[in-house]
Amino acid sequence: MHLHFVGILAPALLRLEDQSLNLAIETRTLTKTYKSRSGAINVVHNLDLQVEPGEIFGFLGPNGAGKTTTIKILLGVIYQTSGEAYVLGKEAGDIEVHKQISYLPEKPYYYEHMTGMEIMQFYASLFGIKDDDKCRKLLDRVNLGNDMNRPISQYSKGMQQRVGLAQSLLNDPQILFLDEPTGGLDPIAHIEIRDLILQFRDEGKTVFISSHELSDVERICDRVAIINKGEIVAQGRLEDLLVGGRIEVTANNCTDEVAASLRGEDTLVSINHGRMIVDLPDSLSPNEVVLKIQTAGGEIVSVIPRRKRLEDLFLEAVGKDNKAKGRQLKSMVGSTEEAAS
Repeated sequence: MHLHFVGILAPALLRLEDQSLNLAIETRTLTKTYKSRSGAINVVHNLDLQVEPGEIFGFLGPNGAGKTTTIKILLGVIYQTSGEAYVLGKEAGDIEVHKQISYLPEKPYYYEHMTGMEIMQFYASLFGIKDDDKCRKLLDRVNLGNDMNRPISQYSKGMQQRVGLAQSLLNDPQILFLDEPTGGLDPIAHIEIRDLILQFRDEGKTVFISSHELSDVERICDRVAIINKGEIVAQGRLEDLLVGGRIEVTANNCTDEVAASLRGEDTLVSINHGRMIVDLPDSLSPNEVVLKIQTAGGEIVSVIPRRKRLEDLFLEAVGKDNKAKGRQLKSMVGSTEEAAS
């Protein structure tokens, strides 16, 4: 009986192994538990993640959702409590895998007295690379060729992000892990970093991005996963996830009472000095909204249908069990709108 049971499972296990070999990143029921005075806390719980080779993958979620913990496990910095994690077909943390991946944190630390070139030479030496020409070419690639001899203390935030990207390419990695690569950058720096990331994909590299900049993710990512409270709540190709649309109703001379009456699980309402914007799914008719506004003395400015955005998907996936979603997600949505503008 036992041998028969194993015989049935063996082909399935082999298929799973083959699948892992074909994926850039995969996790299976990945769980990380920390002990606290109140009991065990699952920071990551039964996480199933699949990242295809050569794609840009967006890993999204609110603060405290488990993104950083997941990345640390994939990098081999910490170990999971249970479940499995594979990077390039091998267990996360494998020393051979470390040679083929790079990680750029949200706030990289540099010795500010060193120049851009010296930073590159320093990190190259950690890989056993003694190739100044390669360092120069990488700095040229990120548009820092004319600034390579300036100290890091004179670099803007955007320049520091670019030198970080150059440094992350020293070992010619197959996978780049980028944490908030465009966070806090001006519009021009945003475009430069986005273009570089798209170039990485064109070269066949896999780029794993953790970001709150939803507009950037929507522009460049092939697939995304949204994590909330340690669990995946949405995962797939953007064109599949962003099916459907929204309707935006804008009106003037509105009251807080009308705004409160229109809010719902799938209906977002904002009001400022009497100007109100109601955002609802296109599966709902806007006629009732328009009638309520007009009955209360409001003036309809526009009713505009639009395609579903990543911001809408994020709010749907993360906000379902969050009664204070508008308040808690305000900073994220705000940064998205600023980036889009």
